[in-house]
Amino acid sequence: MDVTLHLAQDPDADELLGRSPLAALVGMLLDQQIPMEWAFKGPRVIADRLGADDLDAHDIAVHDPESFAALLSQKPAVHRYPGSMARRIQQLCQYLVEHYDGNAELVWKGVADGRELLRRLEALPGFGKQKAQIFLALLGKQLGVHPEGWREAAGSYGDPESFRSVADITGPESLTKVRAHKQEMKAAAKAAKAARK
Repeated sequence: MDVTLHLAQDPDADELLGRSPLAALVGMLLDQQIPMEWAFKGPRVIADRLGADDLDAHDIAVHDPESFAALLSQKPAVHRYPGSMARRIQQLCQYLVEHYDGNAELVWKGVADGRELLRRLEALPGFGKQKAQIFLALLGKQLGVHPEGWREAAGSYGDPESFRSVADITGPESLTKVRAHKQEMKAAAKAAKAARK
């Protein structure tokens, strides 16, 4: 895995995301309740604070939980909820160590079927169906991972020429389109909720 991503809109953070499968997974994990760019910049910030060039699942899995939470809480915090996210990142890394020898890329490497890949992603701590489908779409659209049926397994996130999620962000223009789509979806959900009252 060595591609140019533009998810953090920050060259150093995006460079790490493009070469490190674990960084990409951690960025996806952080992508909730904060701006996308902030989430995907998180892995670079964590690596820097650990004094490392990359994230290592083995090291994070055994890191003292209080110390790791403090690392994410330093200003500027890695997430709005740094303590709970520190726990989730450690759980993810512990799972990867237990099931994939700490190699995040083995979650998808060599998987021949999109449904199997989706199942593997959904099994990751902190990954529900939607997050797993978005990450599957990112793998397919930008990271060259194309098991048979990957677009179908990714649902609408796998649609070509769409601007629904981080899987579709290739620069500032597409980021603006994805952000607009998310705002439309929130407005539609709010209107539907109001209509039910």
